[in-house]
Amino acid sequence: MNILLTNGLVYTMVNDEVPNVCDVLINGKKISKIGKNLTEEGARVIDCTGKVVLPGLIDAHCHIGVFGSAMGERGVDGNETTSANTPELRGIDGINPFDVEFKHSYINGVTCVSTGPGSANPICGQFVTMKTYGKTFDEMIVREPSAMKMAFGENPKSAHNGAAPVTRMGTAAIIREALFKAKRYALEKQKAEKEKKPLPAFDMKLEALVPVVEGLLPVKAHAHRADDILTALRIAKEFDLDMSIEHCSEGHLIPDQLAYANGVIIGPLIGFPHKLEVANQSPKAGRILYENGVKFAIMSDLPATHTRDILIAAGACIREGLPMLEAIKAITINAAQILKVDDRVGSIAAGKDADITVFTENPVESVNATCVLTLIEGEIIHNRVE
Repeated sequence: MNILLTNGLVYTMVNDEVPNVCDVLINGKKISKIGKNLTEEGARVIDCTGKVVLPGLIDAHCHIGVFGSAMGERGVDGNETTSANTPELRGIDGINPFDVEFKHSYINGVTCVSTGPGSANPICGQFVTMKTYGKTFDEMIVREPSAMKMAFGENPKSAHNGAAPVTRMGTAAIIREALFKAKRYALEKQKAEKEKKPLPAFDMKLEALVPVVEGLLPVKAHAHRADDILTALRIAKEFDLDMSIEHCSEGHLIPDQLAYANGVIIGPLIGFPHKLEVANQSPKAGRILYENGVKFAIMSDLPATHTRDILIAAGACIREGLPMLEAIKAITINAAQILKVDDRVGSIAAGKDADITVFTENPVESVNATCVLTLIEGEIIHNRVE
């Protein structure tokens, strides 16, 4: 079915376009046109007068479906602590697509998430970027694997009952050893194939890391403190990794050093106040990173906070001086670009997935804003407009 959203204040998030009252035409699963006074014979017309039309919101880092909500320990599948090095783990194998948080996400405008293993291991496993709604689990996947999760700082030190690592040095050493082995494994495979000799013995962990050392699979590096951020970046440079810094709680103290990162994902800005590593965390980070030219997105880190709380976090950044449009970018197009899915989501543009959400007010400026309409790939899955 074709759908025509009319007369809404549309934030396309294309380049630096200013919001404009106009129409959005959806043909099937894709956005077809954006403009004024659009018509389409047979289209379902939804009047969005007085409302704000945004691209579907993106939570660039969470653990939805892996840490199941309201399920107790039975729903906690985010950390395989039997080993400190688990690159072979695939987030999709631990995700419960019927987790109530998926519905909670899309009725609040969050249409796309990046989710996967937690941060107990120096090398945690593979993330997946997915929609929050789909008739089958496979339909929900946008990119898989989307990144290899690694973790620095306190979490890996305390998760293995005295086994390595127990220091930050140990964490870095485990990661380096695995990456060195993966590089050697890849070269041995290439040489064997070229010389038509037997391949090296299959190693599932190294197979998972080969795309990482070849620059084909990005790394999401969990790091709060400045020293941990610098260690992550040091390893990224050593192995020429495509790395984003996740949490980055003290990144605003060293913004110049973040130039090497392929993006930063900050947060959760309203969670974990008991965690020692976030003592210097601040919503001012958004403004500081923006002023220093560092592309950043905002995460919920669910179960730390709900995915919808990226809106509250974006509003807190505005309060501390981040321009409003930049705050929206941090939960739409910036997130899509860092996750490398901006060819499909993150903005309202012809040819992109028809993931669109409609609010009663600008949701990063008003806590009273309510999501009244959500579409994912052209399907209306939440409707309080009509």
